[in-house]
Amino acid sequence: MKNKTVVILGSARSFGNTRKVIDALLVIKNDIDVIDLNDFNIGYYDYGFKNSDDDFLGIIQNILQYESIIFATPVYWYSMSAQLKTFFDRISDLLHGENKVLGRQLRGKQMAAISCGSDDEIKKEFEMPFKESANYLGMKYINHIHTWVEAGDKIPDKVAKRLKSLVKDFS
Repeated sequence: MKNKTVVILGSARSFGNTRKVIDALLVIKNDIDVIDLNDFNIGYYDYGFKNSDDDFLGIIQNILQYESIIFATPVYWYSMSAQLKTFFDRISDLLHGENKVLGRQLRGKQMAAISCGSDDEIKKEFEMPFKESANYLGMKYINHIHTWVEAGDKIPDKVAKRLKSLVKDFS
């Protein structure tokens, strides 16, 4: 295992504000790996499993090396990004057939979420898909923190404190 924690970055912009927040997290704790979903071809979930030759299963096999998984996403229309939602939908692939073996390996792993918006406001319901997915998969849900970036690419002190708190939650 390389590091104990991996961030799954699901954003339309690989180097947008969500990535800036992740970079601030890496300053606090530099032994975290980052997987940017934009670097991969992940098809939508379909009941016929027609996308089984895309990159999803390879990403899952990589993720299984880690003890802790942090999902990072911008807030688009009160929800996670399309990139991350597609990834979450594809977790359904791990509930069927030979892929169940991979799905079961998620049990006991830790999960958290980082959202990035334009300010400190977030609807409490935003967290629900992360929390309930962790519960369904037998993962330990740690926390959700909401973040934002101020003018001049500044990470506010309040956000830095939240990132430090998240790191402690995983320790």
